[in-house]
Amino acid sequence: MIMPSTPNGSRFVADERGAVAATYALALTALVAIAGVGFDYGRMVALDTELQNGADQAALAAATQLDRQAGACQRAAAAASGLVNNLTIMANDGGDNQVVVPNESTCDGTGQIRFFVDKAKTTAATTDADAHFVEVVVNARTARYALTPIVGAITSGSMNAAAFAGVGNAICRVPPVMMCNPEEPAGNVNTQLQFDADNRQGVGIRLLANDSYTPGSFGYLNTGANGANALAAAVGWDVRPGDCIGTDGVELKTGVTASVIDAFNTRFDMPGSGGSCPNYGGVNGVCSPSVNVRKGLVRNSNNCNSNAWGENASNFATAQTRNYRPTTRDPYPAGTAPDIMGHPRDLCHAWSNDGDCSAVNGGKNGRVGTGDWDINAYWRSNYGTAYANEVPLSYGAQPKGYPTRYEVYRWEADKIVAGTLSGIIKDGQGNTKAYAQPQAGMCLATAASPYGIPPGGLNVDRRRISAAVLNCNALSAKYGSINNKTLETAGWADMFLVEPSISRNNCTTGNGCNVKYSDTTDVYVEIIGKTKIGGDGSIGQTVRRDVPYLIE
Repeated sequence: MIMPSTPNGSRFVADERGAVAATYALALTALVAIAGVGFDYGRMVALDTELQNGADQAALAAATQLDRQAGACQRAAAAASGLVNNLTIMANDGGDNQVVVPNESTCDGTGQIRFFVDKAKTTAATTDADAHFVEVVVNARTARYALTPIVGAITSGSMNAAAFAGVGNAICRVPPVMMCNPEEPAGNVNTQLQFDADNRQGVGIRLLANDSYTPGSFGYLNTGANGANALAAAVGWDVRPGDCIGTDGVELKTGVTASVIDAFNTRFDMPGSGGSCPNYGGVNGVCSPSVNVRKGLVRNSNNCNSNAWGENASNFATAQTRNYRPTTRDPYPAGTAPDIMGHPRDLCHAWSNDGDCSAVNGGKNGRVGTGDWDINAYWRSNYGTAYANEVPLSYGAQPKGYPTRYEVYRWEADKIVAGTLSGIIKDGQGNTKAYAQPQAGMCLATAASPYGIPPGGLNVDRRRISAAVLNCNALSAKYGSINNKTLETAGWADMFLVEPSISRNNCTTGNGCNVKYSDTTDVYVEIIGKTKIGGDGSIGQTVRRDVPYLIE
């Protein structure tokens, strides 16, 4: 059967081939817009990343210059703007491809290079010394869109980036010790209240080693090593175990043990109750004495056990002439020369354990002395005459018109090394002897340094320590308990160990021998000045490690 033919128009209407082309044509504009937005959004994200990388690198470069010395802000700005070369390939605004930071060298919190005192950016820095943190903002750039203009957008608008950085500081090669600011007033809430160590040169301080954390208390810092032996090793060893200590934040290590005090005394050639340098982690450390161990004690027997070193006066009648035992804060009368005398305490501390320093020191904490000490009695005892300007000014300023104990100690050490110091061995009664330097083959002197370690140069000074200064009143007000907390420091101070930490009475036995002159928990020091990390001429004394880090 023959079917009737279909008209051409009807056949075209019924044919569905190519229908998707029309759909695609209708959707093409939207698809191009979506692709364009994706492409150009990717360009914008890439430009943002390039700008942020540039800001990060510029901020880190600037932070490396924040050493709080003169010119720090200027050097930081120069580093941010010129020392790091960051490029952008996504900016197409007609400029070159350099990520730019303008060189703004003013110490303040304005502009594109901003300096701050604190991490919270609440206080703008106004001096190089205050510039602890830096924020860098790079110049704005623009990405001109390639495809998005189809849907009406033209550019990304101005895009920039900012980064905020600081420097983490650590101090190394120092015993992990701290002191509560001895001049912090009651009720203080400023954790950064400064202890002006440079203007306290020569001042004696009676630090009390305990956990009271009151002004003038002495304690230890956590270095990651555990146990009393670890702490004793960190205090006593020539090269201590444990990590470096952050200069801006520290953590306390609680507990006061006799072994740690003994570790301090090894610096005076006194092995202590353990009879040797502490062992830690299976390692026998080296606890060398200083080359100058003048200490006002005598070795009563030809050995170095815990009882070898002691006092020379056995009764009240001979106490003042056998040992340095003042009964008032006045200097010894002319012509009086104690048989045995080490570097003494300040006059207001020397006549009793408590002393009366507060009465003569403007009402300050009685643990802080005045820097006045009986140099003439010391010179008569050890050199036979009153002091006559033997120590030249090349050893340092003399705030009292005569040298500090540390300056005398350094002068004596140089004389010992040169073999020109008189009175190195001084006889007492019977077999008792006081030594100005370690004796070869005895006590803690090593084969490498049979007469102790001379201070200065590449050597550590075994009677010099650096301590973190904490405002313990303010920290307690802020945190409550300050144990197991990272605590802000108010700086670091260098101190001279004046005497070993032992219990001293005015005499040993008999009537009247009940006046205490020092205790085993006393750490008596003289302030040398602010710790100059790695830059005080004693190359081996302290080392600083600086690590810049991004905050935001």
